[in-house]
Amino acid sequence: MAEHALEQQVADPRRRRDAERTQADILRVATQEFADVGFAGARVDEIAKKTQTAKRMIYYYFGSKEGLYLRVMEIAYETVRNGERDLDMSDLPPADGLRKLAEFTYDHHTSHRDFIRLVSIENIHRAEHIANSETIPDLNQVAVETLSDLLTRGQRAGIFRSDLDALDVHMMISAYSFFHVANRYTFRTIFGRDLLEQGRHEHYRTLIGDMVVAAVTDLAADSPVN
Repeated sequence: MAEHALEQQVADPRRRRDAERTQADILRVATQEFADVGFAGARVDEIAKKTQTAKRMIYYYFGSKEGLYLRVMEIAYETVRNGERDLDMSDLPPADGLRKLAEFTYDHHTSHRDFIRLVSIENIHRAEHIANSETIPDLNQVAVETLSDLLTRGQRAGIFRSDLDALDVHMMISAYSFFHVANRYTFRTIFGRDLLEQGRHEHYRTLIGDMVVAAVTDLAADSPVN
């Protein structure tokens, strides 16, 4: 009976809008909780308390704690992939498009630090949870295909190496951008440099663009050894 009452509430247009706002609020708070203390440490009771939402509503919307966590992860990946899609590099020269993509990734990762924490935590769990998502693999495959198209244009123009693997280039960009956030504190403690210091942002942003473009345009690596 209680579940039927909830369904009636969500069916009403005004209440449906309220439900959408409630879900958005739950996801916002849940993102912070999972990023701060991980899947195991997060408590649905705490999320309900911080959103002033009945615990049963969270289970109604997301099915379970894992369902909520999975939706948080999907949205995190959707955000970065949607940002890449909006770049629209089709009219740019291939090298400029690649630089733009690399700089966007760096900007995104440094400004979405919860994303880095979530992915780090999920790796601790050996991707146990996102393995249940049908959305995340598709989202990321599209990203690799977009990069592949960009590299192919550069190869046809004779400015990119012929032996490039789009997934390798994706990994290069992601690894650099991820490192700055994930290793910030250990790097600062060991070397005395804060990788996210605002005054260095443009330097590191330019550096990833330079590195990636240089790597894919190293035509000498394409030449046979005599």
